[in-house]
Amino acid sequence: MSSILKLASVAVIAAASAVGAAGAVVAMSPRPAELRAARAEAPFLTAFEAPRGQRASKAILKSSDGHFWADGEVNGRTVRFLVDTGATAVALTPEDAQRLGIDPADLHYGYKVVTAGGQIRAAAVRLASITVAGARLDNVDALVIEKGLDTSLLGMTYLGRLSRFEATRGALVLQP
Repeated sequence: MSSILKLASVAVIAAASAVGAAGAVVAMSPRPAELRAARAEAPFLTAFEAPRGQRASKAILKSSDGHFWADGEVNGRTVRFLVDTGATAVALTPEDAQRLGIDPADLHYGYKVVTAGGQIRAAAVRLASITVAGARLDNVDALVIEKGLDTSLLGMTYLGRLSRFEATRGALVLQP
């Protein structure tokens, strides 16, 4: 019994050391690497068999840059998204908003949001529909970010309304 207790103690100490070392590495990093949508590869979609009575799931495979990139259909037009489970809302660049027929100059930027780049202004919009990997949702709340966003983000106002989503080592599985 005492050898199990010793092993558990060593495991706890090792885990604490690893967490401390990781914190030190993050703290010493000068700034996070920039994300650029243009460098990402097109996502590869694959279907998963669903249990009887459930809709089939589809997955977006992880890109070579380690992120999940998704081409979504928004209000009938294609938008390239970086999937971001840490983003509270779907966030659109002004350029993507313009392509969707939303004039960024006519919006009221009454929200302040905090991003990796600092605090920025945003305007609330409602999108008629977003479809990603066959998972369509209607009336999705989103934000148009005034400036500083390189690519649109697929955040939790979309992901959180799915029946299920799961990030695995190599894919993001979506179930409508």
